[in-house]
Amino acid sequence: MDYPDYDPLSRVTPLNAAELDALDSLLQNLPADGAMTLDGLDGYLTALLAGPPELLATLPGAQWLPVIWGGDGEAGNAGAAPFASKRQRKSTVVMVLRHLRHLGQVLAESPDEWQPIFSVAEQGPREWADARDWCAGFMQAVDLRPAAWDPFWADSTLGPALAPLVSLGGGLEGATGLDPAHEGAPDLDDPELCDRLSRTVPEAVLRLLAHRGPAP
Repeated sequence: MDYPDYDPLSRVTPLNAAELDALDSLLQNLPADGAMTLDGLDGYLTALLAGPPELLATLPGAQWLPVIWGGDGEAGNAGAAPFASKRQRKSTVVMVLRHLRHLGQVLAESPDEWQPIFSVAEQGPREWADARDWCAGFMQAVDLRPAAWDPFWADSTLGPALAPLVSLGGGLEGATGLDPAHEGAPDLDDPELCDRLSRTVPEAVLRLLAHRGPAP
């Protein structure tokens, strides 16, 4: 299956609310176990843009796009699996690339206006943020080139700032304090703790961007 590569100079056409809802519904209803939620997709694309510059510069679309819907499955179904048709696959790819391009523009030109797509639950006057799906998507992007991220985790200032994001995303195996299996790992089922950690994620990403510097 041929996929387009990301073009950082393409025209910016942000998805409107209806298109984001349609993309969310499509991903939720795909017959694939590994398909991302819209939250996860937003985190995944943000990591591709905010992480090591070589990610989008060197990764062909065929390596990172199918991850969004859990892979292309077995050959057959006219090359459309897990989509209902090639047309549905193409429209999904176009929407993903449009959202990626818009995110890229916001993060590069007005990062203080950037807002990640998190789940927020209302309970009385309180709003509880839950960035676990978003962070899980972010960590799936890390898994594409894990060694490229090592300098970020090892940085004495940036690493601790990113720790809540990593914990919410499932942890980083073998990294002290970033592995969810280590003793004393936070209980993310506690809504108060999950909310508190989730609200640190946007600032952590902005610090990552500042540390990395502008993409080439």
